[in-house]
Order: sequence, then structure tokens, then C-alpha cells
Amino acid sequence: MNKIKFLMMAMMAFVLSATFTACSDDDDDNVQSNYVKYQEAVNKTVNSQKKSDKVILLVAFGSTWEQAYDTFDQIVSDYKAGFTGWDVYLSFSSAICINNARAGENVAPKDYYDPEHWLTAIGLAGYKQVVIQSLQVIPGEEYRRVRDTYVKDFMNNRNGDFTDSYMKSLDLNVAVGTPLMAEESDAEQLAKVLNQEADVKAALAQGIVAFMGHGNPEGYDYYGGNIRYIQLEEQLRALNENFYVGTVDMADTYVDNVLEHIAGGEFTYEIGDIKKTVSYAANGAKKAQLYPLMSIAGDHAHNDMADEDDDESWFSMFNAAGIETQAYETNYTAACWKKYKQGEGYIPALGERRAVRQLWMNHTREAISKLGTEEAMSTPTTAPEE
Repeated sequence: MNKIKFLMMAMMAFVLSATFTACSDDDDDNVQSNYVKYQEAVNKTVNSQKKSDKVILLVAFGSTWEQAYDTFDQIVSDYKAGFTGWDVYLSFSSAICINNARAGENVAPKDYYDPEHWLTAIGLAGYKQVVIQSLQVIPGEEYRRVRDTYVKDFMNNRNGDFTDSYMKSLDLNVAVGTPLMAEESDAEQLAKVLNQEADVKAALAQGIVAFMGHGNPEGYDYYGGNIRYIQLEEQLRALNENFYVGTVDMADTYVDNVLEHIAGGEFTYEIGDIKKTVSYAANGAKKAQLYPLMSIAGDHAHNDMADEDDDESWFSMFNAAGIETQAYETNYTAACWKKYKQGEGYIPALGERRAVRQLWMNHTREAISKLGTEEAMSTPTTAPEE
């Protein structure tokens, strides 16, 4: 289970070993040279595609799966169609995903780049209005990194890439679009949308529908993000008691906890400062459909959720509990627009669902509406002198 975590640990070990064995001035020069070349590549991309003075930078964690790349392409396509007059770019925040995409792991090589280099290129290109849209599901660790590191470093002109006059021009002209479930009201909207999806409705008629979110590790509940999973489940179960929500990285909602909820009982959650007791009636359904509660179907969806050879996957544990379960489906009519995927087993993630993509786009519209107001971001160069 959690195969991606083992990959990340191996990559970290490699990086650490390289760090301790490569400390010469020549190595430092090579790192600096590669950084410059990398930035030049992003600058070239922006300069060749710039058509406007307004830009939307979409920021996702990333993936190493072709299906996910297709999903990201669809998201970008929707944004370009829905925000005419705005240039749209997509960024990955995960270095592993960026490197694997560039290496062409099982697919044609593709460059995504990280938010820091994208924002530098955007600033050097002279964009006058900048919106950074998080493609995260909850306001968790990854969103915090987007808002409090990448964007704030950009607004503080951390590397001194921009002139004071340009930074002054950006004052109140930069805004961040929030994640899918930034607020409790967003969880309510998402529940309504998911309940209306044709494949979800068909699965509910047969039995249980369980969504697998990511979650934040215990003890790191950024911005109250983890509570959104509980709130989403409450909203979903108010519509149909066959709905359940769990996560990969969050205490009290692992797959075994979800199975306990299906069996029925009273359970107490302690998430951040919130303590809540929830009662579940025993569910005697003998069938279940699993779905990822993530923007894309990547390692977690295919491995932690759907892997029939992993005894600890959701698929295996549901079946072991006597619930006939499937994670893939062949009747998802809105699956990836590429013809070769039709008729194959498919895992539809949130980003595959047009109605869900519209919820993210609504957050972008809210961010755009803040531009030019006190709700937008300020730059330090415009602070009044004492």
C-alpha cells in the first residue's frame, strides 16, 4: 500500500546521498547553470505563448500517469474556453512528478515546470494581472505551499528578478483561487454535484459508493482542511446513506475505519480543534463502487484504492469484508476524450467530471473579482513610508 510513498522515500535517499557526495565549487556551478537553463526554458515557453496581459496559473501536485496528463489537458482546455482574454498555464508542485513527466515514464516526454519558475517567467513577461488557481481538493499542506511559499515569494520579489516599478504595478493585481473545498459551503456544493453524476447515481442504486480522499497526515491539519472530508460525507449522506468518505493519510478515516462505519456504530472524530461524534446505521449492502476524491486518478487511485494484488488496498479490503466491490468502470460516458480509452476499465477522478471542474472555475472567478480591491494581494514595495 502507498507505493508512491516508497518511491518518494527512495528518491529522497538518492538526493541526500548526492548532497553529501557532491559539495565542490564545480558542482555548485553546475547546479546554478542548470537552474538558469531551466528558467530560460520556462521563459521561452511563456514568451512564445503570451497573448494577453492577464494570466491564470493552475497549480496541481502532479502525477506520473498518462490518464492524469489527459485530465490536466482537459482542465486547461476548459479554462482557455471559459476565460477568454486570459493566458492559461499549468504547473506541477511535485519535483518527482515533473522529473518523471520530462523523462517520459511510459508516455511521451512532457514539461510541466514548478510554480516558482512559472511565476518568475510570468513576471519577466510583464503580465499585469495574475491569478494562481490551486487544483487541490482541500486547503491542506499543498495549498499552503502554493499560497504561503510560491505566491508570497513572488509578491516579495524574493530573488530580485523584477523592478520596483513592476512590483508596484502588481499591487492588488494578484489573487489566489482557493481549493475545491475551501469552505464548508464548498463541501455542500460538491456533494450536490457528485450526487447528480450519472455513474454515481447508477452505483448508488446498486449499493455503496465510497470516495477515497488524500488527507493530511495526523497532526498537520492546515487551515482545517481535514474536516472537509467529514463535512462532505455528512452532506452526501444527507442525500443518500449509501455514501461514505475516507482518506489515505488521515486518522479516523482509513479504509478500515470506513468499513467500521459501514458496519454501523457511534464514532468520535478529533480533527484539529474539532471533536465530533457521528452515528452510522449498519449498511447491509453487498455491492460497492470506489471513486478517488482527488483531482486526478494517479498512484493512490490505481494502487491504494484499486490494486487487486494488494491485500491492503480499498478494493481488497472491501471484498474481504464480503462486499462485492469494483474500482474501475466501463460505462463512464464522459471518460477521457481520447478514443482509445473507450470501452476500457476506467477510474474517473474529480477532474474528469465537467461539473466539478466548473466548481474550481467558480473559485477562479471569485479570485478575479478580487483584483483591484483590498482583497487582492499587496506588494511590500507599495507600503507607506513611516
